[in-house]
Amino acid sequence: MGLFSGYSGVKVIKEGLFGQKGWKPVWRDPAPKADYDVVIIGGGGHGLSTAYYLAKEHGITNVAVLEKGYIGGGNVGRNTTIVRANYMLPGNSEFYSHSLKLWEGMEQDLNYNTMMSQRGVMMLCHSDGQRDYFARRGNSMVNQGDDAELLTPEQVRAEAPMIDFDNVRFPIYGGLMHRRGGTARHDAVAWGYARGADTRGVDLIQNCEVTGIDIEGGVVRGVQTTRGAIRAKKVAIVVAGRSSQVAAMAGMRLPIESHVLQAFVSEGLKPIMPGVISFGMGHFYISQSDKGGLVFGGDLDFYSSYAARGNLPMKEHVMDAAMTLMPSIGKAKVLRSWGGIMDMSPDGSPIIDKTDTDGLFLNCGWCYGGFKAVPGSGFSYAHLIATGQHHKPAARYRLDRFRTGAGLMDEEGTGSQHNLH
Repeated sequence: MGLFSGYSGVKVIKEGLFGQKGWKPVWRDPAPKADYDVVIIGGGGHGLSTAYYLAKEHGITNVAVLEKGYIGGGNVGRNTTIVRANYMLPGNSEFYSHSLKLWEGMEQDLNYNTMMSQRGVMMLCHSDGQRDYFARRGNSMVNQGDDAELLTPEQVRAEAPMIDFDNVRFPIYGGLMHRRGGTARHDAVAWGYARGADTRGVDLIQNCEVTGIDIEGGVVRGVQTTRGAIRAKKVAIVVAGRSSQVAAMAGMRLPIESHVLQAFVSEGLKPIMPGVISFGMGHFYISQSDKGGLVFGGDLDFYSSYAARGNLPMKEHVMDAAMTLMPSIGKAKVLRSWGGIMDMSPDGSPIIDKTDTDGLFLNCGWCYGGFKAVPGSGFSYAHLIATGQHHKPAARYRLDRFRTGAGLMDEEGTGSQHNLH
């Protein structure tokens, strides 16, 4: 590849001088074929990573990814970009540990800069009980093979001097630090997996909405789309907050509720945030992007919706938490906010499983954890689709746990209710 034909500093300068007209599309824009071995419904991070690992790990390249809009236009581009493996319960712990390892090798694997930055994730604790819980959680993380450090208040102050240590109502008792956690560029992750799948022969079909799933005698035969019928030996659903709607096309009623989760970005500021910080007395988390904007979010809007926008009361709630944790940012202007549609499962943990229809697979229920799971989800889903067997790190993400009650993973300890996770 010549100096001016690929990605390089010289190429960036050259295109800047000559009108940015020399760039080539990163992936093809093919018309759908009549028949595929695997059709993946959903062109977000999970769908793209599934296609990539089907091709790379299993040699299955006669694959189509169907996206009703444009690649990366859903939740993968509507999140706060946090990557972490600080889970506690068996089932979640080993899965996110595996996913983080994939994150750490992603840029080399994809040969694409996803701006992975392991700047650390610190969860604050504000009581003796919470500190004891974090000690247990940290021990579970270490036992899984991941990193965890229990910090004293003085160590927290050294890491994050900008937070309020004089708040009598929410004193800082310490924190749990996960240094291998951090952030990545969400769009770049989608683009990297899209390019990787495309170069291995996968067809990425944009502006192609699935309107029906063809099933004959309990076996999936293909899908109906706005661009015609497509036959397929296997069909994989991975559409985040639209999971219930798409599964209904196959006659399935999922244990999923769709809720809006808002996120926010401030104006650009000088570097003040060392990494990701989460407020232990309210569902609030904040980091700083490479462009200087503070990126933060909080709770769900707590009503079911398919609208990718939020409401004012939850905006106020998130801003309250921000001011409680860091009053110094009170004069920073909020540039924009957005909403992503979260597919909330009853126990707050995901589903990667086969369905009762032969050849039809399901990947959903990621709740708040969708972005950090992108590589692990795709790897495990591809393994299931290709082999028919559950990938070991995702073996507990079975759909039937909601029917039997066995194997539920209530990570947050808030009870098996969708709108509390």
